[in-house]
Amino acid sequence: MALAGLTGAVAGCTVQPADGNGTGGPPVRVELPDGTPSAPRPSEGSGDDSNGSGSGSQDPGDRGNSAPARVLWSRGDTGRDVRELQARLRQVAWLFDGPTGTYDAPTEEAVRGFQGKRGLPRTGRTDTVTWQRLLGMTREPGRWDLYQMGGQPADAPDARCRTGRVLCISKESRTLRWMVDGRTVTTLPVRFGDRYTPTREGVFSVYWKSRDHWSTLYDSPMPYAMFFSGGQAVHFSADFAARGYAGASHGCVNVRDEAAIARIYAQVRTGDKVVVHW
Repeated sequence: MALAGLTGAVAGCTVQPADGNGTGGPPVRVELPDGTPSAPRPSEGSGDDSNGSGSGSQDPGDRGNSAPARVLWSRGDTGRDVRELQARLRQVAWLFDGPTGTYDAPTEEAVRGFQGKRGLPRTGRTDTVTWQRLLGMTREPGRWDLYQMGGQPADAPDARCRTGRVLCISKESRTLRWMVDGRTVTTLPVRFGDRYTPTREGVFSVYWKSRDHWSTLYDSPMPYAMFFSGGQAVHFSADFAARGYAGASHGCVNVRDEAAIARIYAQVRTGDKVVVHW
């Protein structure tokens, strides 16, 4: 009977099925925009529509034969502003990959397409005119719009993580730290269950590892599974790798970087501590 109970407990969890809109359930905690100010918005009534029919907000460089508009960001630039540019380009379907914070070739091509659609010079560089036009068409990105596919900074480790060998998992920053004696070895973005199947919080330990685990409950793979509470485990998720925070698990802690979780799996031992905290 004990064996049967264990089998049921570790049947595992995977991603939530998509709803009618093709997305998973809401995240464990709804995050509001982080309040980081954007560049000044154009005045009301100057926005553009999706077909480029609006007039937009003009920079002095967009009038007559005056000097070209000032370039704000171009290929090779990095940072939070580039991440916001990418998030806004995603809103108008010119960029499909999640924000990375690096102005790369796909970002340059997306800007070039956006410019051409609206009769602007197709430079691929984001100048003041292009930026004002994009601002007029989009909303302020929230925190998890900016980090749709990960890359967010981790918050400080919980005090319970500072001794021993610990998988230190923060719901606040959606990150996992693999720590040994207070030193962070690896930090990864992670995803949790939704409000109906929340990931449990508290102090646990890894009681079973399964390299090629298959969830009998949801009939799907859970590679590199490290079980810490019933059927809840830390494991690689192909869905998280593909959709980012658009989905959710059934309570497990999903990791999207397969190579990184493989390395952690090789280091973690049965009995190592797991701390899940806000």
